[in-house]
Amino acid sequence: MSISIHLNQIGKKFGREWIFRGLTDDLISGEKLVILGGNGSGKSTLLQVISGFVSPNEGQVLYHRSEGAAATALDADNVKDVISLASPYLQLVEDFTATELIEHVAFFKPFVNRMSTEQILDLVELTHAREKYIKQFSSGMKQRLRLGLAILADTPVLLLDEPVSNLDKKAIQWYQQMMTEYGNQKTVIVCSNAIEEEYFFCNKKILVSDYKK
Repeated sequence: MSISIHLNQIGKKFGREWIFRGLTDDLISGEKLVILGGNGSGKSTLLQVISGFVSPNEGQVLYHRSEGAAATALDADNVKDVISLASPYLQLVEDFTATELIEHVAFFKPFVNRMSTEQILDLVELTHAREKYIKQFSSGMKQRLRLGLAILADTPVLLLDEPVSNLDKKAIQWYQQMMTEYGNQKTVIVCSNAIEEEYFFCNKKILVSDYKK
């Protein structure tokens, strides 16, 4: 299944201030887009609008699914089924163990190649913490788990908000390897403060500052 994303004159404001406005772009299946901007620029808000978690004040975000030669518009209620998201601000269930959280996520959204819990734990390098509660994890461990759950989800679209936040040099190399191996076939959108390690694979970019009104 291929998914394309169409941004049609979208705008978002808080109060009377427009965060961005008049943004139009098309992302075909398999493309890799980075949204660039500093802290508070609105890039995370733009990602949330694209994901459908936040509604725009103007314009539309349209998802189209292609199977063979036929392309159909995806109902807004079904967009969540084709995307996975990782953000350092995304809350994990603190009272779950790593094993319980992975099994919980797999119930709603299976992993690529129907990977087992053991395989996921191994890939995110948390086998040693399998029975440890998430609330006992370091910030780096939590971020690695967030990224692993999103990258390994069996979805055609992957959304990443500042993915190397809280990661040390070794973990950044892990992230890059995971994206090279498992993100290559996906449509990917990354938000970044211009940290190249986050979006080394991207072939398109949007500067939020270009859409300030």
